[in-house]
Amino acid sequence: MKLRFSAASPYVRKVMVTAHEIGLADKIEKVTTDVWASTDVTADNPLGKVPALVLDGGEVLFDSPVICEYLDSLNTGARLFPPSGGARWRALRQQALADGIMDAGILARLENNRKDGEKSPGWIQRQKTAVARGLDAFEQAAAELDGPITIGHIALGCAIGWVNFRFADDRVLDKRPALAQWYAKFSARPSMTATEPRT
Repeated sequence: MKLRFSAASPYVRKVMVTAHEIGLADKIEKVTTDVWASTDVTADNPLGKVPALVLDGGEVLFDSPVICEYLDSLNTGARLFPPSGGARWRALRQQALADGIMDAGILARLENNRKDGEKSPGWIQRQKTAVARGLDAFEQAAAELDGPITIGHIALGCAIGWVNFRFADDRVLDKRPALAQWYAKFSARPSMTATEPRT
């Protein structure tokens, strides 16, 4: 398997954390891809985004929710995507919320990177407010983070890690003690330390 890869992408990190957790990381060849440069990434993902996973038979999967669920289908241990019932919907809801935090954070960063005079401070603030609301929701439901690891935990860990990486001055966990405690423990997992974001 080949993975279109960027070391700074939280979505790529989610895929790699999943792969590490289920013991498949060494089966994935990482193809470093800069989506802002002239690359052939659109041959694998018409949206021009990472991650995209090229299977051994040539089929391509994108993006992170689909890739992670595919990898989990190869998992011989406890599933990261619970198969049914309340546990499944909770994990999927957590993944959706964490992915939304990443989405909003990236929109804020992209807008902030525009030239002076082209930026919209209101748009940046709107996205940062969405990030804050998402983290607040996790703080209020921190008890739901107990129990076996799921894709919801992985997505949240990657979301917090990316926000801390790109917006360190915001110190988003300072006023969210339950989430800070959970993240301190989760971020120490080998799968997380092996995939820390970098430029």
